[in-house]
Amino acid sequence: MVQRRGSDLTHHGPVRTCIGCRARTLPSELLRVVVVDGAVVPDTRRRLPGRGAWLHPDPDCLRNAEKRRAFPRAFRVQGSLDVERVRGHLERCWEVGRGIAPGPAGSKEAGRPVMSQP
Repeated sequence: MVQRRGSDLTHHGPVRTCIGCRARTLPSELLRVVVVDGAVVPDTRRRLPGRGAWLHPDPDCLRNAEKRRAFPRAFRVQGSLDVERVRGHLERCWEVGRGIAPGPAGSKEAGRPVMSQP
């Protein structure tokens, strides 16, 4: 569920804003990113300490966030931040999503148990 500016929110619960496209949506649809040693890194488990920012897992939103210089503002830091780890993570996600690269541990569907017939 993506909420654009000016529309009514229909979901009750936490809502986050993508720093790339500024759309408001559920946290489950966004990637949390944090700063570690001057570099922006993906927080896929949402457990890393520190101030986080939210981004759609879409290369266009990453480009928009870089163009708008949204990362230093979101993290309240001076200067530029390295976003190569986030870019690499998004590229891998897009390759897996399009069937180009294997998923985690070479599985066809990550997280689903394999059921064998007796």
